[in-house]
Amino acid sequence: MTDTEPVKKSPFPKWEQDARDSIRASIRRFTRPLQDIVARDANEGDTRLIVTDFLCEGLGYDKFDDLTTEFAVRGEFADYGVRIEKQLVAFIEVKRAAQKLNVRHLRQVETYAVKEGLEWIMLTNGQVWQAYHVYAKTGQQVATHLALEVDLLGEEPIAHKIEGLFYLHRAALKRGLIDDLWRRKAATSAASLAEVLVTPPVLEAVRKEIRRTSGYNPEPADLERIIRNEVVRAELVVKN
Repeated sequence: MTDTEPVKKSPFPKWEQDARDSIRASIRRFTRPLQDIVARDANEGDTRLIVTDFLCEGLGYDKFDDLTTEFAVRGEFADYGVRIEKQLVAFIEVKRAAQKLNVRHLRQVETYAVKEGLEWIMLTNGQVWQAYHVYAKTGQQVATHLALEVDLLGEEPIAHKIEGLFYLHRAALKRGLIDDLWRRKAATSAASLAEVLVTPPVLEAVRKEIRRTSGYNPEPADLERIIRNEVVRAELVVKN
């Protein structure tokens, strides 16, 4: 019997634990440099230097094999094209560190993704990292939804930051885990839940419960209108 405590076994596979460990270490390492460039309102070029280092050291990308800067898209240029095993999987748009990310920035990189037929784009100013899913079908509207957002300098626990950034790690992206995350999120989105709530069996159950508790017997059509127009708040970020 010794005083040495047994080593706790990780609940994750080794590759995933390694990815999470590298993210944790990089968050700690880059916190001070990020604070500095935000404070001095560093330009976009300086921000890209930190973004590149974080992509490589924290998120596991090889700057020569996996990242292409100024990726040409039909006469325009995305800040980064992300390749995994030579397959283009995402674009990254970088803004200066102190600049708040907005819809105009998103539209810019969204256009690149649509032209190249990509489903994933990332938007970052070094501090905030956002990942968006892009849906574009011929003859239909383009829909871009926020899948995750992480603020490296935010107040949330580091475990929450690691959990979000893990899906942007090369090892996770290679395994399609961000697609699984998106399917789960989409399945429980306001729009998806609304479609469930307005099915006839659910509307009938709601009508009966309202009648039981209040004595009022609403029409199913009225309930559907209320659910669609008043209860549901769209999660759609951009819809062209």
